[in-house]
Amino acid sequence: MKWGTKYGPEYVNRLYAMVRRHLSGDFSLVCLTDDPAGIRGEVQCLPIPPLNLQLQPGQRDGAWKKLTTFEADLHGLTGTALFLDLDVVIVGALDGFFTQPGDFLIIHDYPRFWRFGPRIVGNSSVYRFTLGAHADVLAYFRSHLQEVLRNHRNEQHFLSHFLHRQGKLAYWPQGWCASFKYDCIPAWPTNYWREPLMPEGARIVIFHGEVNPPDALAGQRNKRLRHIRPARWVAEAWKG
Repeated sequence: MKWGTKYGPEYVNRLYAMVRRHLSGDFSLVCLTDDPAGIRGEVQCLPIPPLNLQLQPGQRDGAWKKLTTFEADLHGLTGTALFLDLDVVIVGALDGFFTQPGDFLIIHDYPRFWRFGPRIVGNSSVYRFTLGAHADVLAYFRSHLQEVLRNHRNEQHFLSHFLHRQGKLAYWPQGWCASFKYDCIPAWPTNYWREPLMPEGARIVIFHGEVNPPDALAGQRNKRLRHIRPARWVAEAWKG
C-alpha cells in the first residue's frame, strides 16, 4: 500500500523483485495506491478504498488506511493475501508465510520496556489473511470510529485486540520477522565500530522508527546521539 510522497515507486519495484527472488511458484503483487506512476508493469495497481470517515479536526487517517485491506470485496480479489509494508527488506524464503497454520497471522510486536501488561499487539508490517474473511474489522471501525480512536493508539493495536477477542490472532514464529532497530544494530558502544548484522534465521527485516533501508545503507539514524555504521548487506538484499 502506497500513498502520499514518503515512498516513491522504487520501493514497490524493489519489493516485487525481492518477493520474486524469495517466493517459489506464481504470485500476484497488488499495490493499493493513489499514484501508480513509475511502478513496474508486473505489479497490479488498484485504488485504495475510501475509509468513509468523519474525522475530527486534527485527526488523520494515516496508517488506518491499512484496514481497507479487509473490505468484504476488495476489487474482486480472492484467496490468501500476505500484506508487506513497503520498507521491509526480504532476506529469506517466503513460502512458509503462506503455509504457517493460523486464521490470521501477524508479527508479535517488539517489546518496549515502557509498556506494561500482556503483549497482545501485533506489528502490521507483515500479516496474512484470507481476502474478505475479516470484513467485520473494517465494519466495526467505521461504525465505532471515535471509540476506536479513543481506545487504540493505531491501526495495529485495534486490529490485534479485535481479532484476539475472537480467538483468531496468531503470530509468526519468533525470528522470522526481525527488527532492524532491535535485532540488527549492535549494543552501545559497539555500534560505533560494528556494522548492523542480519540475524540468523531472519526472513524479513522490518524497518520501523527512525531508520529506513536507505538510512541503513548510509549509516544514518535520524535521532541525535544515536549512531550506526552502514549495513552493507542491505545493498545486496534491497535491490530491483
